Amino acid sequence: MNSMLTRSQQKTICSQFGSVKLQLLYKASIHGFTGAAFHKRCDNCCPTLSVGYNASGYVFGGYTKQPFSQSGHYVHDDQAFLFTFSGEKLRNYPVTEPAYAVRMIANSGPYFGEALVLVHGSKAVVYSCPGNYYNFNAAEMHGNDLKLTECEVYEVEEIPEFEKPWRPMVWENEKRTELMDSIKFYRPMISSVPQVRVLLIGPVGAGKSSFFNSINSLFIGYVSNQAIAGSSTTSLTTKFRTYSVKAGRGGKPLPIIFCDTMGLEENTGAGLDIDDIISILKGHLPDSYQFNPSAPLHPETSGYRKSPGLKDEIHCVAYVTDACKVSIMPTKLELKLEAIRRKVNSMGIPQLVLLTKVDEACSFVSQDIRNIYKSGYIEEMMQEVSARLGVPMSCVVPVKNYSKELELDLNCDILLLTAVIQMLRAADSYFDELSDRKSNIETKE
Repeated sequence: MNSMLTRSQQKTICSQFGSVKLQLLYKASIHGFTGAAFHKRCDNCCPTLSVGYNASGYVFGGYTKQPFSQSGHYVHDDQAFLFTFSGEKLRNYPVTEPAYAVRMIANSGPYFGEALVLVHGSKAVVYSCPGNYYNFNAAEMHGNDLKLTECEVYEVEEIPEFEKPWRPMVWENEKRTELMDSIKFYRPMISSVPQVRVLLIGPVGAGKSSFFNSINSLFIGYVSNQAIAGSSTTSLTTKFRTYSVKAGRGGKPLPIIFCDTMGLEENTGAGLDIDDIISILKGHLPDSYQFNPSAPLHPETSGYRKSPGLKDEIHCVAYVTDACKVSIMPTKLELKLEAIRRKVNSMGIPQLVLLTKVDEACSFVSQDIRNIYKSGYIEEMMQEVSARLGVPMSCVVPVKNYSKELELDLNCDILLLTAVIQMLRAADSYFDELSDRKSNIETKE
């Protein structure tokens, strides 16, 4: 189920409660605009956030810490409140008589006092009567539009915070220097390969181009935006680009090349084509190739490498995934990723996951990026993306790209550099495997 609340709205609401996440329990358009459907999904769950949507664009509802039931009684809740969004700004209306905060009615959805009822009488409508245990302005709350287009109920779950990080990290300047030097002085073990080629694959807006920009920034010493990056519903990257990072301004190229691709989209004929990905993996695709989702690359394309060498092939694939969207990944997109993963597996190319936007996904991490491995929520997201994409947890690396910052940050740099180190280690494993295969063939001969 996909949430209708925007990421910003979820973040705003969660900030009211501390370190929490919203788990969608009930969605009327799927489960039904009936009291029975609501109670089946939501009874005995708490605390909850109930949200109504109407055609006038209003987003409104209520919060209660008490579990729903069908007792017919009022339930005391001194923390209950109603709310509405004005743009991205949240307006709260606290309960005025806590003894009558919530009423447990079988034939309706969420029932706040006698002031606001969603899915009233098992219909896609709202009952609104300001002043009955909650004070609010009806026009401000829902624009006096009492027809529901959607109703959602979320359980507000606390995010566990660990005292000790479950994946140890050193957050010191010396560590950043050590990681940067490890990358600068790395050399692929196969002499014919001067640079490791890493293919970045992911949905539109996940942060592929931003990841390269972030790595490039920390090596040149300031935030830069060489690759086109931003937020859009369609891919901002329309060409296949290979980006080499230099060790400082005017420095030598580092032993790693990032291959940036068009974003994946769930619809057929949109976004990156799987056949093009195969051509990229095998090293056929020329730099600056213009993607055409309706017509994949063919051997007659200008610049097509008909006999690519190992140095032209991909040595590691990184799936770039937005941490905020792991749980709501569309099925069609997941199937596309699965098809890609199967092909990459068949070629023996190592794979890992870059989990981006971790600070947006978790308020605890947003407070301090060093909380990344103390956050139970981020651990859950890593476990989920590991299961969905079929890679071990050890191959899931959370990062925070530079997007709105003007200056570099030590802790962000350490996460980003750690991700690059994991890519180089993965490539080394691939080269080891190739060398072993070659040795076995020579032994048999």
